[in-house]
Amino acid sequence: MALTLVYSVTGVKVKDEVNSEGTTLSNAVCQTYWKVVGTDSDGNVGDFTGATPFTAASVSAANFTDFVDLQEANVVGWIQAVVDGDPSYKAHIEEQIQKIIDVAITTEPALPWATEDDTTTPAPGDLPE
Repeated sequence: MALTLVYSVTGVKVKDEVNSEGTTLSNAVCQTYWKVVGTDSDGNVGDFTGATPFTAASVSAANFTDFVDLQEANVVGWIQAVVDGDPSYKAHIEEQIQKIIDVAITTEPALPWATEDDTTTPAPGDLPE
């Protein structure tokens, strides 16, 4: 079942970093923390949290966005590019979300042939050997 994924940034770390031009980029994002919520076609929801490091070493001063001007959509785009660029990592994330959904939608009903007295789950020591 396909999942619709929605990412959000839960935190970042920044540091001054010198790029390949020799320019110091102040407060460059070097670590992100994020959450992705997956929703299946039936509306069931699961989530996954992750952390992704970044470097500004190859970012030109002209293309650098100052930390105070960053929007969440910018950072989410960076994270999604990393996740989408690694199919096995993306599959792992989706599998973990699907496991959470599967656990949430799984029920353990009373057995249809059980009497009211049989509906309690025996303790391991109560089982016959």
